[in-house]
Amino acid sequence: MIPGGGQPNMQQLLQQAQKMQQDLARAQEELAVMEVEGQAGGGLVTATVTGSGELRGLVIDPRAVDPDDTETLADLVVAAVQAANENAQQLQQQKLGPLAQGLGGGGIPGLPF
Repeated sequence: MIPGGGQPNMQQLLQQAQKMQQDLARAQEELAVMEVEGQAGGGLVTATVTGSGELRGLVIDPRAVDPDDTETLADLVVAAVQAANENAQQLQQQKLGPLAQGLGGGGIPGLPF
């Protein structure tokens, strides 16, 4: 409720909403260029993803390559990518969480929180 029982200032509300949209867009742009890593197998496989979850790089230590056991290598790759994506989700929550709370705390449709 507005102090004094008056109506909310629509212009002010629109300005606040526009600023929040700009802040959200800026945070999403930052996430798109930030990179995080995830590792598996004690560092034998390292995946790099952007803060928005796009896979950017994959480094496989030659010791992880066994031509007779490609399944283990595949498992390590999947685990490293999953770890990197978990790190990206944490980064998203750090960057976007405060903005979501500013929108009423109900989260933003399409985002994982």
